[in-house]
Amino acid sequence: VQCLEMTTKRKIIGRLVPCRCFRGEEEIISVLDYSHCSLQQVPKEVFNFERTLEELYLDANQIEELPKQLFNCQALRKLSIPDNDLSNLPTTIASLVNLKELDISKNGVQEFPENIKCCKCLTIIEASVNPISKLPDGFTQLLNLTQLYLNDAFLEFLPANFGRLVKLRILELRENHLKTLPKSMHKLAQLERLDLGNNEFGELPEVLDQIQNLRELWMDNNALQVLPGSIGKLKMLVYLDMSKNRIETVDMDISGCEALEDLLLSSNMLQQLPDSIGLLKKLTTLKVDDNQLTMLPNTIGNLSLLEEFDCSCNELESLPSTIGYLHSLRTLAVDENFLPELPREIGSCKNVTVMSLRSNKLEFLPEEIGQMQKLRVLNLSDNRLKNLPFSFTKLKELAALWLSDNQSKALIPLQTEAHPETKQRVLTNYMFPQQPRGDEDFQSDSDSFNPTLWEEQRQQRMTVAFEFEDKKEDDENAGKVKTSDSSLYFIELPKITCFFLKFYIQRMQEESAFNVL
Repeated sequence: VQCLEMTTKRKIIGRLVPCRCFRGEEEIISVLDYSHCSLQQVPKEVFNFERTLEELYLDANQIEELPKQLFNCQALRKLSIPDNDLSNLPTTIASLVNLKELDISKNGVQEFPENIKCCKCLTIIEASVNPISKLPDGFTQLLNLTQLYLNDAFLEFLPANFGRLVKLRILELRENHLKTLPKSMHKLAQLERLDLGNNEFGELPEVLDQIQNLRELWMDNNALQVLPGSIGKLKMLVYLDMSKNRIETVDMDISGCEALEDLLLSSNMLQQLPDSIGLLKKLTTLKVDDNQLTMLPNTIGNLSLLEEFDCSCNELESLPSTIGYLHSLRTLAVDENFLPELPREIGSCKNVTVMSLRSNKLEFLPEEIGQMQKLRVLNLSDNRLKNLPFSFTKLKELAALWLSDNQSKALIPLQTEAHPETKQRVLTNYMFPQQPRGDEDFQSDSDSFNPTLWEEQRQQRMTVAFEFEDKKEDDENAGKVKTSDSSLYFIELPKITCFFLKFYIQRMQEESAFNVL
């Protein structure tokens, strides 16, 4: 009894050491962990406990093959060998009739043996990051399987009778080459999470709308052009990711997803959202950034539980006044649009803590923004603001106010001034009025440096710098700066200061135009 109690307690902490309760009694080992031991083969000591061993961890080693003796461990329930150098899974695995969990991820396994079907107790298989191109028919006889992870493999299709795995709750097939799903998948009545991201689907598989208990669906990074109305049949769907496709339209029947909480439509080709999106009453996250939206529907104001809204990188010229009804909103991002102003009703979004309005055409902000007293971070950089409303003084929680991309501090002091026209008090500092960036400032890092153009500009700068060389005898009153090769002359200007002169010389030094002695 004492021995059994000790064994039970050690199972709880997940790792066992030899237990000798009575002198001369055989060691009872049920868990062995050889993870991260730089092993090239399975330790022989493992085979001494083939009668009692239930869990074996061989994670992150350099094991290339599994010995036959390992499969004499009939009591083994969990075999974990991810991140090794296995090239195949031996047929002898069929001997592990009590195996419940198998992890062979991050290896070089190319296929499952047909007789994997003999491991009828298997409930969890993790085989991601392997060059597996297909599943054997015997795989569909693992009728107790509840979780299957086959991400980042080479799968092009699933077995026609894949729907036999009726106990599946989680199915992850991200980063494969799938284009279709077998019709038998409609039998997966218990499936709750399905990840089909990063595949080659050109349209939403028809069978999906028959998986009625689906709660999470990833279809991002495919080639979808339409989000069809059939998606509305998934009444239990809570999370839907359709980002990074080519979706141009969203069917109005999406409103049927009445349980939906997270809707991700980023990086598509949407020009408008259906009015019916306002019927998704439980929505807490809505991301429609990086599309071609020119306007938002007024019904957006019906999303009373919305907490995060991102509509950045679109072509919006205005926000609907109904945005003021989003009383649960905490994060609002409207960067890189064409907004000349904000609706006064935005002041009613009193729970917003982070708001980013970078790179718009804002010329002024409404006084009502002072009502957003929970605001902690506000980004207004790259706009056309001349000042800030005096109501900003009410934003006591404000910890970061970004007025420029080059701003060195999160908060910069503001001064009170009178508006020259209205005479109302406003807030300003040396960063006003804002100067919007030119198109050249939006170049990516990879495109921003052109060696040929840089050299031409450098030569031009050198020409300007030395164009007075021939006139130095005539310009006796000019200030003189000696250089290693020649003399550089600057004409004295009344308003130029030592600071700018020093800055100019430093820049020329950096560009190797000359060296100051």
